[in-house]
Parts: sequence; C-alpha cells; structure tokens
Amino acid sequence: MSEAPHGAPIKTPGQLIAAVIAGFAVPIVIIVLLAYYVDNSTRTGAGTDSLSEAEVTSRIKPIAQVEIRDANAPRVYKTGEEVYKAVCSACHASGAAGAPKFTNTADWAPRISQGFDTLLHTALTGKGAMPPRGGTSPDDYSDFEIARAVAYMANNSGASFPEPAQPASGTAAASGAAGASAATATAAAGGASDAGAAQATAAIAAMASVPQAAAPASGATQSADASQASKALYQQVCQACHAAGVLNAPKFGDKEAWAPRLKEPMDTVYNYALHGKGAMPPKGGSNASDADVKAAVDYMVSAVK
Repeated sequence: MSEAPHGAPIKTPGQLIAAVIAGFAVPIVIIVLLAYYVDNSTRTGAGTDSLSEAEVTSRIKPIAQVEIRDANAPRVYKTGEEVYKAVCSACHASGAAGAPKFTNTADWAPRISQGFDTLLHTALTGKGAMPPRGGTSPDDYSDFEIARAVAYMANNSGASFPEPAQPASGTAAASGAAGASAATATAAAGGASDAGAAQATAAIAAMASVPQAAAPASGATQSADASQASKALYQQVCQACHAAGVLNAPKFGDKEAWAPRLKEPMDTVYNYALHGKGAMPPKGGSNASDADVKAAVDYMVSAVK
C-alpha cells in the first residue's frame, strides 16, 4: 500500500509573500518592544543618581547646625510620648539593661507600687544602668517633660497617674532645680513621722523658692565681704534644711551632727554640696557658682569649730 503524498504548507504565491513579510516583521516588532521596555525601566547602576538634587544636598550638608530660638518665645513642652520615643525607648522599648519594658505590666507593677514621686526621682537622679535624666540635660528636657514621660510609660503599663501639672509661665527655670529636690525630698520623707513630713514639706517649699536668676552670693546684690556673702547664700539656700536638720541634713552649729562629715577631707564635703548627696540636690537646688557654694560650706563648718 502506497503512502499519500505530503502537501507543501505554502501553496499559492500570496501565502509565500505573507510568510516572507511575517518573517521580517515579527522579529522587528519584538526588537522594538524590547528596546522600548529597556529604555523605560529604572536604572540602578552606580553613579546613576549621584548628581540628583537630593544626593548633592546630602553631600554638602554641614556636619554641625545651629538652631536659633527666640528666648522670649513661650516654651512648647514635649509630650510624654515624644520624650519616650526620643530618649526612653532606647532601653525601655526592649527592656535592655534591666529596664522595665514598655507596656509590660509585670515589669512595671513593683515600680508603680512605689508611687509616682519615687519613679520621677529615679528618672531624674538615675538608678543602676540608667543615667540621670536618661542621659540628657535640663537644657534638653525639663523636669516637667521628664515627669510627662514617666507618667506616659507607667500609664501604658498599668498605672493611672494623672498628667503632671504644667509649670506656670515664668517659673520654668526655677522648676528645673526645684523639681529634682522636691522628688528627692518626697521619697526620703516617705517613712518619716508626721512631724518629719511637715518639716520635709516646708523644706521642699523653701528650696522651690530659691532664686534662680543669678548666683545668690555674688554680684552687686551681695556684700563684697566674703563672709557676708557666704552667710547670705546659707540663709537663702542651705538653711531650708540645715537650720532644723531636715531630711538628715547636719544641723547648723551641731558639732555632733557635723563630726562624721568633717572626718572626711574638705574636698569630699565640697563635692557633696556641689553634686548632691542623699536627699540634698546639687548646690541645694540653686545655680550659685562653685566658689559661692564652697564659701557657704565653709561658713557652716566654721560654726562647729
């Protein structure tokens, strides 16, 4: 049995012409489409955007920048959340270095039970691996802003502390030093008797009213005599606690109370006055110069010799 003959796919001249045209046209169309696609794709090669405005601006940006503020403009305080994100989250977000983790009620419960004043005191003065004020300075964040951050973290971790009261206009400078001393004094007076608590309250009020505009024992407002200047600083700042022996401060003129302190070198005693110890804030909560503070210490020491 013979097989049927095979037929050619192109049987007419018209089919031949169409096949020839398609053989040329189809590759050309494909090449054009590929060229268009490649030309419109994003180029990510090295140096492609090196001269863009954003890249040039980034390269010529100065390392240091100066921020000019109007000293007379009303201060805009950061919220607790803003301070937390800028400062506290570095450790509290992950619980690093033993910090109570944000929103972890188990971590925060023993802290919250101590009360807001103790938490604020810890934040301002530091504890364990946490530096005072989270490593910032009063120029960066005020005591009020730190208090806001403490309340924000605690309230998001099971507490119900009220929002700290905003300082009245014009008292922000005084509240910086007085806030730390008030928190310290409150914590130290927690277990005292009613009489001791009353004395602590009076001392806090006295320290909060310390003039902050200028060094109390220098300039034209004080006598040129050094002994008079040191006495004036004592009366304005130190006697808030030392006159009555409030918060374990050695009482003025009490040789027995001062004896343990004076066993140490005077440089150590000066250091306590300048940098704080126990419930006493640095420089008694004032902004007096180091020399004036040392002179006030000498005045108190001279009364027990």
